[in-house]
Amino acid sequence: MPAAIEDYGLIGDATTVALVSRYGSIDWLCLPRIDSDACFAKLLGNDDHGYWTIRPAAAVTKIARRYRRDTLVLETDITADGGKARVIDFMPPGASHHDIIRIVEGVEGEVPMHADLKVRFGYGAHIPWIRSDGKRATLMSGPNALLYASPVLLEPDREGARVEANFVVRAGERLAFALTFHPSHERPTDQQVDAERELARTERYWRDWASRCRYRGPFRDAVVRSLLTLKALTYEPTGGIVAAATSSLPEELGGVRNWDYRYCWLRDASLTLEALMRGGYTEEATSWRDWLMRAVAGAPAQLQIMYGVAGEHRLAEIELPWLPGYEESRPVRIGNGAYDQFQLDVYGEVLNTLYDAHVNGVPDLPDLWDPILTIVDFVEKSWQRKDEGIWEVRGEGQRHFTHSKLMAWVAVDRAVRMIEELGVGKHHRLEKRLPRWRALREQIRANLIQRGFDERIGAFTQSYGSDALDASVLLMPHMGFLPADDPRMLSTVAAIEKNLTWDGLVLRYATETGVDGLPGHEGTFLICSFWLADNYAMVGRLDEAEALLRRLVSLSSDLGLLAEEYHPDLRRQLGNYPQAFSHVGLINTATLIEAKRAKRPKRAA
Repeated sequence: MPAAIEDYGLIGDATTVALVSRYGSIDWLCLPRIDSDACFAKLLGNDDHGYWTIRPAAAVTKIARRYRRDTLVLETDITADGGKARVIDFMPPGASHHDIIRIVEGVEGEVPMHADLKVRFGYGAHIPWIRSDGKRATLMSGPNALLYASPVLLEPDREGARVEANFVVRAGERLAFALTFHPSHERPTDQQVDAERELARTERYWRDWASRCRYRGPFRDAVVRSLLTLKALTYEPTGGIVAAATSSLPEELGGVRNWDYRYCWLRDASLTLEALMRGGYTEEATSWRDWLMRAVAGAPAQLQIMYGVAGEHRLAEIELPWLPGYEESRPVRIGNGAYDQFQLDVYGEVLNTLYDAHVNGVPDLPDLWDPILTIVDFVEKSWQRKDEGIWEVRGEGQRHFTHSKLMAWVAVDRAVRMIEELGVGKHHRLEKRLPRWRALREQIRANLIQRGFDERIGAFTQSYGSDALDASVLLMPHMGFLPADDPRMLSTVAAIEKNLTWDGLVLRYATETGVDGLPGHEGTFLICSFWLADNYAMVGRLDEAEALLRRLVSLSSDLGLLAEEYHPDLRRQLGNYPQAFSHVGLINTATLIEAKRAKRPKRAA
């Protein structure tokens, strides 16, 4: 049985990741890319679906773990009968191949250990052919192969299609195990992995990267960990950043709200770029902007809400019936059928990202104006259409979602501001459009205020004509649509505090409204609670903003990782993990509060 979601640590090499349980088992690993088929899928099933565990073969009395400071090098100390051992897990970044290295170190006494490798390619479906020669083994199925290098004699169990090893680690000893991916049509490398050299290089890589963080406030450790997590969720060859490392971790235990998040959402684009820029990572922000513009290249009518890490369009959703799901949460899905939904908000996300990149010093693309023209022209024709909205509802069909109209306004506003601030120069096509676009901006604004604000409940609602609340409207001040101290925003915040929170944390919407067409209920949505804290900060409620931020940071795992959601009654994290959006929220809220505190007038002594 897999561990609790928050009991997993993340290691990665900026092209793919692995999840390591506190009990020493790697239960999720996709190779060679973060969205490839998993060769360890125990996370969504059981032992039959693949894992790699290294643990004491004696009674365990204590487990403590941590990341080496400002790195993705995970250390787990295990006290057992006979002594204490340490397992150091990491993936060297920047290599031409993918290595997962596990160093077993003797700390005290003598500890009998057991290593058990059970590879199951194809999300637990395909049993590999195993060839073993003493301390090396090759595991192969179809196009994929893994080379397993061990410092001790391997014991293949061909009947169980696994490779085991039993050994003793003594104080002062260090034994390195390595698993290396290679395409099955290529010969595995004959060169032995130098684990100690790779460990030193990996530490240096992450610490050098983390040292660029500009934030120096009281939440620095949490901000740096969040930035490292964003970097781990990046597919470095293209700059794409996936929403999460996993697929089908449930938003409700035992429920059907299980989706594949290993793709790049345009919904996340501008807030992610903002987090990178605020953290001081211009290079990564530029790569993300460039990925975005390659992915959306083409006709605006065909713009998708998400893409693959290299900009792939087709993300067909299928179910894997042989996997029982995390804690019996079925179905297990790969791919995401929402990719072909119409969501009006993504046009605003694209232009807001371009605008923010420009004002933050990211060099403009040479052909910047053509996509701006085509996108705003499309929004001009389409902003009055219904859509599925930011949360990709699959229930009652399309609606006039308030957040979607907000982002349509953002699309036009950012285009106007870029023309006004950059100057139209020789772009006569822009000069002709500017008066029309200014008028369009005001038309969308007036429509949203008239139809999106419900005077009876005193709040902007989820959609036109609905009395349901939705946390996405908390982004209005952030997007510059209304100031945070506008009476309509203040009353909206009050309504959300009263009717859309659970134990002080924000739900994205009330699932009992049936808007998503799915049975059951989900937990509180962490990014939405960060948005509430942002609204507090923007109106000067800094102590309340910081208290909420501190509460949200406390919900992180012992390693500082956040999933998509949190269940206050169960006191457990829910949804895909770790979730980029949650960590983006943490970064942006911490830096916003710090900036607001810095501007607060000093009291006279």
